[in-house]
Amino acid sequence: MVDETDLMYLRRCVELATLALEVGDEPFGSLLVGADGTVLFEDHNHVASGDQTRHPEFEIARWAAEHLSPADRALATVYTSGEHCPMCAAAHAWVGLGRIVYAGSSEQLTAWREEMGLPPGPVRPLPIQQVAPGIAVDGPAPELAGELRTLHRRLNGLA
Repeated sequence: MVDETDLMYLRRCVELATLALEVGDEPFGSLLVGADGTVLFEDHNHVASGDQTRHPEFEIARWAAEHLSPADRALATVYTSGEHCPMCAAAHAWVGLGRIVYAGSSEQLTAWREEMGLPPGPVRPLPIQQVAPGIAVDGPAPELAGELRTLHRRLNGLA
């Protein structure tokens, strides 16, 4: 269940997604939050560089593996504007990160892409729990769906 504290962090993820779009990238943003509520790391998509693995959730996994103990990783929460893709869900599980909270689901993004007449992406969207069944996951946050949809429409020149 997404609560008010979660929404605060998810709103920051949407701000990062907006920043990504403003600098010419796809609108996705994520935070890594420690057990005490401290934001440890934040990032947005960097796939416009040509490296399609530069998702913020993947960058969080890399950073956490280098900078946090296994115990601290397990107690941390990843907040993200969009549900992890299979690559990011696997990275999250491999480094032993804790809970995931997302604003928009893969199912929503797939529907928005269809609505815009876009082809499916190169990787099948799967729910996080199909890739990493041991992870606690909460989302989506209906309060943020309209804003996320607008960002994806802007990405594709439709808003």
